[in-house]
Amino acid sequence: MDKKQLKELGVELDVPFLKLLGVRCLRADLGEGEVLLSLKPEHNNSWQVAHGGVLLTLMDVGMAIAARAGDAAGRGVVTIELKTNFMQAAKGVIRVAAKTVHVTPTLAFVEAKLYDERDAVCCMGSATFKYFKELPAKKKVAS
Repeated sequence: MDKKQLKELGVELDVPFLKLLGVRCLRADLGEGEVLLSLKPEHNNSWQVAHGGVLLTLMDVGMAIAARAGDAAGRGVVTIELKTNFMQAAKGVIRVAAKTVHVTPTLAFVEAKLYDERDAVCCMGSATFKYFKELPAKKKVAS
């Protein structure tokens, strides 16, 4: 897949850090989420494979999208617990497929797998998210 095709695939998320990484959202519906990232040299660790922090970020984002997509009220989420098992190195274009497995009035429990461009599973994870209506407003400081 060339860079032009990748840029046209999915939707860019309106989150500065995710824009910096180049994360694209492929799907967000019925409690499922799917995100994609084309790895670049700056995403690598010293062994020239994806840094674990990049993989963990992609897992978190994919699972958060799944949690939000499963909420009829359209609330946002914050991660309160995240676990990932790194199974093998990831290279090329990577993808996370996440699915909400249980929802309570205040929490969502989600699982995900991260695949490389050969469709091999590189890591698996689970997360717990807390639903919220909106973030508290920032207090203005008197000048």
